[in-house]
Amino acid sequence: MHTLVQWLLASIGAMGYPGIFLLMAMESSVIPIPSELVMPPAGYLAFQGKMSLSGAILCGTFGSLVGAYANYFVSHYLGRPLILKYGRYVLIPPEKFERVERFFQQHGEISTFIGRLLPVVRHLISIPAGLSGMNHLKFSIYTLAGAAIWCSILAGIGYVIGENQALIMKYSRTALVWVVLCSIALVTVYIWWQRRQRRH
Repeated sequence: MHTLVQWLLASIGAMGYPGIFLLMAMESSVIPIPSELVMPPAGYLAFQGKMSLSGAILCGTFGSLVGAYANYFVSHYLGRPLILKYGRYVLIPPEKFERVERFFQQHGEISTFIGRLLPVVRHLISIPAGLSGMNHLKFSIYTLAGAAIWCSILAGIGYVIGENQALIMKYSRTALVWVVLCSIALVTVYIWWQRRQRRH
């Protein structure tokens, strides 16, 4: 692990901001590069004065958007026609797909935002967004918002802690727990608000 972190530090240091952008784009698509191994080293390089912390966060955030759009377009232009044509053979009949599509059209914003904050889900949330043809402006805004928060947390951890990978992983897990709890609270408020709106 230490060797991997040293390699990432060297790679990001050599490639600079484009390296952060590229690695986070890969992380947000289907290539399993954990963001916990990309943004903290970038934060540490910012602490050393080798790059700007805000610049690193911006590159990580927009890289995440590009990776998310890769999944969005693949699912929209390839996955959607396949599901509509062959979905009934894999337990996704048209009526079930339509229900999923309606759900995401109604709740796509909160789903995209929360999804960007959660492990595993952040790689997958672009797929239902693409399948349902979610509005590009909304998809971009909520993807950027969620990615910016997560990139800021990880870069901040690297900026404060440095290259101690054990501490980085410890505080990253702690941050993730708090993010999950905040996400649950946000979803709870959202559900309450939706029910209140329906009653009125």
